[in-house]
Amino acid sequence: MTLRLTNTLTRRVEEFRPIEPGKVSIYCCGVTVYDLCHLGHARSYIAWDVLRRYLRWSGYAVTFVQNYTDIDDKILNRAAEEGSSMEAVSERNIDAFVADMTRLNILPADRMPRATRSLDAIRALISELEAKGAAYSADGDVYFAVMKHAGYGKLSGRDLEQQQDNAAGRVASEEEARKQHPFDFALWKGAKPGEPSFPSPWGQGRPGWHIECSAMVREELGDTIDIHLGGADLVFPHHENEIAQSEAATGQELAHYWLHNGMVNVGGQKMSKSLGNFTTIRALLDSGVSPMTLRLFTLQAHYRKPLDFTAEALDAAATGWKGLNAALGLASEIDAASERATELPSALAAARERFATAMDDDLNTSAALAVLFELAKPLRALANRIERGDAAARAEASMPELAAQAGLLQELAGVLGLQHETTEAQPPAGEGSHEAGLSNADIEAQIEARQAAKAAKDFATADGIREALKAKGIELIDKPGGITEWLRS
Repeated sequence: MTLRLTNTLTRRVEEFRPIEPGKVSIYCCGVTVYDLCHLGHARSYIAWDVLRRYLRWSGYAVTFVQNYTDIDDKILNRAAEEGSSMEAVSERNIDAFVADMTRLNILPADRMPRATRSLDAIRALISELEAKGAAYSADGDVYFAVMKHAGYGKLSGRDLEQQQDNAAGRVASEEEARKQHPFDFALWKGAKPGEPSFPSPWGQGRPGWHIECSAMVREELGDTIDIHLGGADLVFPHHENEIAQSEAATGQELAHYWLHNGMVNVGGQKMSKSLGNFTTIRALLDSGVSPMTLRLFTLQAHYRKPLDFTAEALDAAATGWKGLNAALGLASEIDAASERATELPSALAAARERFATAMDDDLNTSAALAVLFELAKPLRALANRIERGDAAARAEASMPELAAQAGLLQELAGVLGLQHETTEAQPPAGEGSHEAGLSNADIEAQIEARQAAKAAKDFATADGIREALKAKGIELIDKPGGITEWLRS
């Protein structure tokens, strides 16, 4: 079999054929760096990390580019709230992004361009669009003329009436008055008093969001790339607008394959700050959830499907990871002490082929994980016996036939980005406390006080402690046996 991927552009599962044999160019829409990354980012970037790892494992030379949007209304608003600067907010959150991705074992991109460092490419692309009649200036702003691009809507499948309904109320009336058509969108925004701005042929201002990615794709990878990645929420308008801009300028297809991951729900509801179910990656990991548990949890669902985040589902993933982690720990010991066989036994070769077949089927990580758990089963059992002090088990671990299985388990786990964790994840000292104003020790003390109140049947006090913690972003989860776990939200 060969790799087949669901292409949002064609709405079909298609065989992957790169532009240049043996090489793959990928652009992944990155974060707007105004805040910490949340679970939706974890789901997306874990999925695309696995795609990249699998392509490399399959023998492709992969160039992976992911951008930072480091100038945006959200960043400027956050800077104003803090009394800081656009640069300070961006740099702090870029550092946080790198730290969070590292904890999740997500490979760094080959190149990570920033909008503010790609201004020459952005201005050049806007000028080309203007020269071709696909863009026009109005009072210091520059807009893309949607009606000039015949293919507009081909990614999202929306017609103009549907798009008009979707866009209703999104822009201020004074901006509408400057547009030639309601769907036209800003390529360059004229400077507002007190905002950071940059010089351009149209006056001081800053780039619109959509033009940034078009310019960075072209600057880093060329007019046409193999794969463009992002969340399902980016199909319209962001990716639709990217296609319109790029293809109007170059006359070439922007990307041959468009892949989009499903969204994250929390307890059956869309994750949203307004609903109070918003959780950052850092808060979750700092609460004691191990990075590999979170990674395993996301890979149990197909990347295109919605992912429902619940405490019960996370507990199940933690149990699954505990066994797999034990097997990987023993596998690393065996592999380090043994010589790798040049050829796999037939049963292991078949397991490796089943893994590849699963991954070739539109990255079916759930089926691929089943192969890992199958390989891990005897190693996990042996690791448990060794932990109980079984001397015979230690001798069995040195048997030559286990070395190949141990090596294959490590190899395939690495394709999914799963790695042995030597200790249970613990919150980094001092991290996370700024979000809720409470340290982890403070939270545990409050939980103990609540348990004491419940034991004394003082339920009013116990409920008051729960509500007070909730107001500070701490969710308590009561479990059987009198155990209370907690998450920062």
